[in-house]
Amino acid sequence: MTERLEAREKVTGTARYAFEYPVENVAYAAAVQASVGRGEIVAVDTEAAMALPGVLAVLSHENAPELNDHADGELALFQSPKVSYRGQFVAAVVGETLETAREAARRVRVEYAAEPPDVRLRTDHPGLYKPDVVNPVYPSDTEQGEPEEGFDGSAVRVDVTYRTPAEHNNAMEPHTTLAQWNDDGGLTLYDSTQGASGVRRIVAELFGLDGAQVRVVAPHVGGGFGSKGTARPSVVLAAMAARVVGRPVKFAVPRQQMFATTGYRTPTIQRMRLGADDDGHLTAILHDVFEQTSTVKEFAEQTATPTRVMYRAPNRRTSHRLVRLDVPTPSWMRAPGETPGMYALESVMDEVAVASGIDPVELRIRNDTDREPESGLPFSSRNLVACLQEGAARFGWADRDPAPGARREGRKLIGMGVAASTYPAYMQPNRASARAEPDGTFTVRIAAADIGTGARTALALIAAETLKADLHAVTVELGDSSLPRASTAGGSSGTASWGTAVVRACEALRAKLNSGSGGRGGSSPHMEDGGSGGRGGSSPHMEDGGSPGHGGSSAHTENGAVPPEGIEASADTTEEVKGRDKYARHAFGAQFAEVEVDVDTGEVRVRRLLGVFAAGRIINPRTARSQFIGGMTMGLGMALMEESVMDEEFGDFLNRDLAQYHVPACADVRDIDAIWVEESDPHLNPMGSKGIGEIGIVGTAAAIGNAVHHATGVRVRTLPITPGRLLPHL
Repeated sequence: MTERLEAREKVTGTARYAFEYPVENVAYAAAVQASVGRGEIVAVDTEAAMALPGVLAVLSHENAPELNDHADGELALFQSPKVSYRGQFVAAVVGETLETAREAARRVRVEYAAEPPDVRLRTDHPGLYKPDVVNPVYPSDTEQGEPEEGFDGSAVRVDVTYRTPAEHNNAMEPHTTLAQWNDDGGLTLYDSTQGASGVRRIVAELFGLDGAQVRVVAPHVGGGFGSKGTARPSVVLAAMAARVVGRPVKFAVPRQQMFATTGYRTPTIQRMRLGADDDGHLTAILHDVFEQTSTVKEFAEQTATPTRVMYRAPNRRTSHRLVRLDVPTPSWMRAPGETPGMYALESVMDEVAVASGIDPVELRIRNDTDREPESGLPFSSRNLVACLQEGAARFGWADRDPAPGARREGRKLIGMGVAASTYPAYMQPNRASARAEPDGTFTVRIAAADIGTGARTALALIAAETLKADLHAVTVELGDSSLPRASTAGGSSGTASWGTAVVRACEALRAKLNSGSGGRGGSSPHMEDGGSGGRGGSSPHMEDGGSPGHGGSSAHTENGAVPPEGIEASADTTEEVKGRDKYARHAFGAQFAEVEVDVDTGEVRVRRLLGVFAAGRIINPRTARSQFIGGMTMGLGMALMEESVMDEEFGDFLNRDLAQYHVPACADVRDIDAIWVEESDPHLNPMGSKGIGEIGIVGTAAAIGNAVHHATGVRVRTLPITPGRLLPHL
């Protein structure tokens, strides 16, 4: 298995993150947040703040530079006196030191004309409406057959409502930007972002700059989970402050301020109605979702869309209803849509299994399908059944007593649960370049982001294989908007999207090298045998974790001498992405959980977690397993701990740090494992790979919830499953 190429830099602290870049004469910014949930700013008193030695400026709507209009209203920083939610940035202080800036921010006095905020999501809210689309471009509602009649006529009917709370991404590295305006009027941003190219475009639009005048540098990012997938107010604040004071400015969002300003997963209320015949075949699926957005910007999470993918049923309906509240705008959080949607679907599937007396694994197998149920498109590959069967065998599912509460060890009730997982295999257009250097090495350039997923290593493996070169002869440069444009690290699309561009650039380079030396040209035999040209398949080098082509060719040994200026080729995959055949492309998986429940305290502990996945070709097993396990651990947090609690009287979230917003620690994860089944898919990309960063979280919470029911006979339909929600029913 291949270790991360940047591992030494990270463990020795030489890998630089956004806040760590050394810049001369740097100043620091601190933000002031709104203390009311809705209203308008009447006055901003900066006298006490400006009197503090070392304060350089105080920014607010009264004196801030004017920004261009943008579709994302959250980025209209200090452009209006309007307050849309508690915690919104309403002013900022720039000081010589971080301590000075923060103390001055505490001295800024803002007077408001306040109004009572409306912050509670409910199914009878008069402002509920149907959005045109849900993230990213899916139709809000779908319907086939006769859903209501089909449900009413079913032999087995389950009609229940599941609720998930607001959750926050809480990456280890805070949202951070170092902004520096250059003498030529350009702007350099060292930013903690999942997409340097996207931030460059957005910031250029806001400040009226040409895209070439903005450079975003982000070679190392300390996690994001979606919250850094687009520009946030923090990057605008840093750039604006640096322009005003004429000096570089650093701004790092404190974790307490992050909860209102960097996005979160919307809470959901999901009514699930499933009907089945006596043999467990689904006859009707109705999935109606209620969720929130802000008054600033619409964001509609695609919560019901996985229900359109998973199981056969002739009568179906999915719907999304949204309400604009006086809250921060929800945004992407690991596997948006699939995570809350599959929690509800896979939980109610367990309820159908119990009601019909059918084993939960068998019920899912009986309702499997070779075509996407609503679109009718054939799946490019779908090995859900293989995942369920392999997981059941490894987990000891056959020994499970189906009766709830049947297994007890002292004060502990023991239960086992299962849930399926799915995630789309997205692919975005990208550009990349590959260069043969005179010393026999290669340099691959693409503005991709490695947010801790191992993207740098995966792209190097892909390039080395295509070039028939030793892995250590390949250098990958990424995380810089001055490199060829790349899509954002999101939607588990990174390796598929960036990797395809890298393959095409390396193939073009090999063709140039071979044509110059009378070679055959074309692509690597490894890629031809292992998935080149979209045929899928496996590479013996990548699949067994070895470094591809050790002792293999270099630009010198096979292709002749390279001139001093090097030889370079590039690729743009826009047309290739547009021209793909029509298939439903998804990864699938199965999660198995064993829990123990203390009957005296209601505490739930997860004894074992197993994930089995079908995700195409695995490029690097070491980092792949890390991603699967990381997602599953996050799913454990969703099931048992994570909940952002809204203050319904004043607005804003009450628990705003890691002391009160709990995430799993090592002690919470006793025994966790992830494996994958072999899967060759000829309809994906040159590598034959699917995304793996998000599917691990999908299904985990449902598997744990189903295990809790099996242990206790109690069905908790509101996450997280805390002792307070479980104990009264034991």
